[in-house]
Amino acid sequence: MTLGRVILVGGGPGDDDLLTLGAVKALAQADVVLFDRLAPHRRLAELAPHAVLIDVGKTPGHHPIPQAQIEKLLVDHAGAGSCVVRLKGGDPFVFGRGGEEVLACRRAGIEVSVIPGVSSAVAVPAAAGIAVTHREVSRMFTVVSGHAPLNETELRGLAGLASTIVVLMGVSNLPQITQGLMRHGLSAATPIAVIERGYTTEQRSLFSSLDRIVYDAAAAGVTSPAVLVIGEVVALANRDDPNCTFVLDAATSLAPLE
Repeated sequence: MTLGRVILVGGGPGDDDLLTLGAVKALAQADVVLFDRLAPHRRLAELAPHAVLIDVGKTPGHHPIPQAQIEKLLVDHAGAGSCVVRLKGGDPFVFGRGGEEVLACRRAGIEVSVIPGVSSAVAVPAAAGIAVTHREVSRMFTVVSGHAPLNETELRGLAGLASTIVVLMGVSNLPQITQGLMRHGLSAATPIAVIERGYTTEQRSLFSSLDRIVYDAAAAGVTSPAVLVIGEVVALANRDDPNCTFVLDAATSLAPLE
């Protein structure tokens, strides 16, 4: 039997318009598509008309199909001769466990290739009018996974960078991240934005300061998926965006963090 192949495809942050030409081509030739919750999957029946569609999506704290089982599905379907597309949100190699899936395919002797995607680390801030770098404001940016609490060494390093910090999957650890950054010297007045469901019709952006964001986010009912952007570039965002709720520099009744 002729072996099939696996194509890891980055689908971008959720809007079908951000699928690359390579992603659309791969989906069109797929026999099987394994897709994530945050991948653009609403039009998969149209984009992958000949494929069996398998939902392997995970939600925070709930992984109905473990990563090892996802890798087994990739190998088994490709081993049976299928062209398998692994469709992920954002880019496969930016906190998408794409590297693990590539290694699993290589170990099994399965041909595997990667089609990069538009990363939510830059696209979602852009959707809220935030450029992660800006001349004379921020000459670098750091992308951090907020899925697990950051340790003291990581927090100290981030606080000392004097650059833009982008945190993916960080809503649940927002208090730990913000308090830790302030503890290691980042100003309490540092602007921060939380952009929920970027590049969807439900996008909402909350702008605040490092010492107030936990309270403001709670008052606004912020939920994941969301991207955190911390740094002076946040203050340059377009304040006329109708999708944004601005509380930066606003007087509120919420008490600041002690």
